[in-house]
Amino acid sequence: MADVPASHAEPVDEGGDLLLWILVWSELVTFGILFAAFLVVSLFQPAEFAAAKLQLSTRIAGFNTVVLLASSWTAALAVHAVSNRRLQQVYLAATAVLGFGFVAVKLAEYAAEIPAAGDAAFGSFFELYFLITGFHLAHVAFLALVLLLIAWKPRQSNVVMATTIWHVVDLIWLVMFPLLYLG
Repeated sequence: MADVPASHAEPVDEGGDLLLWILVWSELVTFGILFAAFLVVSLFQPAEFAAAKLQLSTRIAGFNTVVLLASSWTAALAVHAVSNRRLQQVYLAATAVLGFGFVAVKLAEYAAEIPAAGDAAFGSFFELYFLITGFHLAHVAFLALVLLLIAWKPRQSNVVMATTIWHVVDLIWLVMFPLLYLG
């Protein structure tokens, strides 16, 4: 095996791949459980959930969906800009800025929704809504900070790991949006 040229050697796995996929699947399972709980409770309180959804702004949530999709695009560009460090830093920073933009819009949305949250006519909708969206919001805010740190001194393995998790959080939003806001 020592005679094998370096160009034919297997790539060295630093152990990050397994950790990354454990993290991805744990996120998907956690949010899957939250979504299942939301759906089960909505079966027991259909009128309350339907009335509560009318209190939400699909326009604001739709705008935030576009913001997250744009951030996924810049995250993907960051991964592919491996040969141009400066450009990679710009894409990572742009992804983080879009993430912080999502957070700001979501907080403004919360401000408009909080008055309805205490109304018993909406059943358990807002408790679950704030739990699910708040948990997602915490992920976006934390990952945006991580992306800024990585942008400062990018290593491709860190860029790939952080942007993969970013895409997972975006995917979760793409499931969450219709579940919470539509239908």
